[in-house]
Amino acid sequence: MRQFNKLKGTKGFITIWERVIRFRYMITEQAKERCRILTFWEKYGYLATKEAFKVSRPTLFRWQKKLKENKGQLEGLNKKSTAPKNKRKRIIPKAVIDFIVEERKFDSHLSKDKLSILMLEDGIGKYSPSTVGRMLNDLKKEGKLLKTTKLSYHAKTNSFHERTKIKRKKIRSKGHIGGLVKADSIIRFHNGIRRYIVTAIDKEAKFAFACAYKNHSSDSATDFMQKFKFVAPISLTHVQTDNGSEFAKHFDIYLEKNNITHFHTYPRCPKQNSEIERFNRTLSDAFISRNLHLLVYDIDAFNQKLIDWLLWYNTRRPHWSLGLISPLRYIVSTLTAKESQMCWTSTNS
Repeated sequence: MRQFNKLKGTKGFITIWERVIRFRYMITEQAKERCRILTFWEKYGYLATKEAFKVSRPTLFRWQKKLKENKGQLEGLNKKSTAPKNKRKRIIPKAVIDFIVEERKFDSHLSKDKLSILMLEDGIGKYSPSTVGRMLNDLKKEGKLLKTTKLSYHAKTNSFHERTKIKRKKIRSKGHIGGLVKADSIIRFHNGIRRYIVTAIDKEAKFAFACAYKNHSSDSATDFMQKFKFVAPISLTHVQTDNGSEFAKHFDIYLEKNNITHFHTYPRCPKQNSEIERFNRTLSDAFISRNLHLLVYDIDAFNQKLIDWLLWYNTRRPHWSLGLISPLRYIVSTLTAKESQMCWTSTNS
């Protein structure tokens, strides 16, 4: 479909359009108000303007001057920054610089509070910790302080590499409504051997799952989440974990590939994962403490026995939060008749 501009070819159309755009997007409401006050001043005089708008005579003349300098364009009445053009620069005495550099040779992370005390003891000067902190920032920008880098050793190449920390924005589950699975890990140390049990529970249905591993890597957490998604009779769309390293890297990649949203709890706030923390306690008291020897020396047998316990937990154990019924019975009760028949008559599994 062809479009036509009725005003095409009209003299002054482009100028009028540019002025409309400028007036709409570049002129603030404060500039418009100042223009109205100047018009009122010109019509009714200074006394009436002062009584109506509480504006002094020098202010009116200053606005009038700005309007003339901008050739009558209202952009000249926009409020500008009041920051001074020439700002004072902090001057750090050479003795203080030498002192900080010397002390930081022994400890590159020596804090501002400790430096403040040492300066006072050595007679360098009396500076508050906040002042010392600002001095440290200035010296870092000038490159006068040693830059510390964390190195990682790679055994295969027998070399060191600088650590690169990838910062990712963490999503919180505040206000989330719907299915949410909470995951965590339990660490047990026995006879010099460390073992890890990754756990997860559905917030609403209380369906739980767990599996033991020999390491605490993100690969183990990914393997666990694959198993949970396979056995859980719920749709896995949202997962909430703490900020542990096992729930990063490969774990995040797996969730992203499967369109699963990953929520993180706030640091040092286990109450946000209260359901999984309570399940961890039940699992520890009822099963792990009784099979600790098996967990350490035969982890496959431990996991096999753990499956039997989880079957009892999900199909038999009544839960107060579910009205004293098991999680599986609660899930079945929430299904419609059609969905229930489809689930129980399926022969694909």
